[in-house]
Amino acid sequence: MKHVTIKDVAKRLNVSVSTVSRAFNDKYDIRKDTKELILKTAKEMGYHPNPIAKKLSQNRSLNIGVVIPEIINEYYSEVIIALQEFLIYKGYQVLVMQSDENGEQELKNVKTLINNMVDGLIIAPTTGNSNMDFYRQRINDGYPIVFLNRVDDSAPGSKVIFNNEKWSFFATEHLIRQNLNKIYHFSGYLDMCVSQERIQGFKKAMNKHKISKENYKIIEAGLLPEEGMEVIEDLIFHHDIPDAIFCVNDMVALGAIKKLKDNGYRVPEDVAVVGFTETRMAELVSPQLSSVKQPTYDMAKKAGELLLRHIEDENAPAETIIMNGEFTIRKSSVKNSSAGYL
Repeated sequence: MKHVTIKDVAKRLNVSVSTVSRAFNDKYDIRKDTKELILKTAKEMGYHPNPIAKKLSQNRSLNIGVVIPEIINEYYSEVIIALQEFLIYKGYQVLVMQSDENGEQELKNVKTLINNMVDGLIIAPTTGNSNMDFYRQRINDGYPIVFLNRVDDSAPGSKVIFNNEKWSFFATEHLIRQNLNKIYHFSGYLDMCVSQERIQGFKKAMNKHKISKENYKIIEAGLLPEEGMEVIEDLIFHHDIPDAIFCVNDMVALGAIKKLKDNGYRVPEDVAVVGFTETRMAELVSPQLSSVKQPTYDMAKKAGELLLRHIEDENAPAETIIMNGEFTIRKSSVKNSSAGYL
């Protein structure tokens, strides 16, 4: 089979080679419909970029570094899948390193990738974001870095983040509208900006509906099922089980549900439970878990697009993209059947 070249694509569409090149490199000076037609035609013709030629012509490694807290986390597994699909199609290879929720390891990983001449970095920071000064300096020096999740508006450079406060508000309000007396929030680690944003959404819902402080609590749980179980165990010991729990993520929610059921509590009849991040387990447990779904795939792809923009144009302005999600109500949180799926 004949190898399809950039010239073949240009000839098929009766456009110049430079126009096709601009479409492939996502340049600004090309119409959106023209670029889409070129990319569609190239894919139909079986065109694949020549990585060696591109490296030589652009003096690049065509490698992108990705640093994530943990690969085993379903959210970050989906991030990797999305980035690989997008960046490989764009002619890049993806090098992934795991920080194990350790800031020092994260910084070592970043320095290793930079020393190995990756063209840019996508970073999902660990708890606490302790390396921001280092990242700020690299960004100021012109090195392409894009943050994905776990940062707020104050972080330097470009970033793709989720509107945690807004969707935590919606999830909490769903519980409030069922006239439940005691609603607790099991938060993530308090030094995570994501945890703080979800706490703010929880508090905002409480304030809007004038819920007294005696009727709600914020308890630092963590991120793991075992940590959700530990909090429930402590609440049982102190005879302080609430009517409803909004959890920082699905893993904590699943741990909480297990410990509740192990101790004879019914979900949702005794305790309504809501999670966050919409893992695959949400639909597999009984009862099925209500949860806020984040557009993980789209967030990762947006991060890839932003990074390539900075690689192609060192003067491209920093951009913050805030993504929205979807709240799926299932049986775990509908305590009063008359309330319906609010």
